[in-house]
Amino acid sequence: MKPLTSLNNIQRARLLHELFPSEVPALLEFVKTMCQSFKERENVHRITWESSLFEFDFWLSFVNETERKIEQYGNKLNKSSSLFANQLFDGYLAIYVIDCLSVYTTMKENPNRKINLAIDLLFNP
Repeated sequence: MKPLTSLNNIQRARLLHELFPSEVPALLEFVKTMCQSFKERENVHRITWESSLFEFDFWLSFVNETERKIEQYGNKLNKSSSLFANQLFDGYLAIYVIDCLSVYTTMKENPNRKINLAIDLLFNP
């Protein structure tokens, strides 16, 4: 296995999926919910957008693409670590999904402390 510092986002996501396969459905449901919530409040987000890294519409394209991929691949993302990683953690899209995972780790409804630690370790080195 490679050192953590030399893993790219796809490799990190695949490892997360392989370590916590039973948690993946909840993660994906959370990400999907975040996408829907963002789109429902699009006008509010557009007005209050302050990100210096991305224009609002570029970020919104991440939201839409993530939601589309979760809908398109559905349950296959739960079963295949490579599909999960390749579809959701490639390129700029990974930035949005990793942001969703970071929010997931702060949710009180998430009882699995170990996956929170793994997300932090893998995506916030």
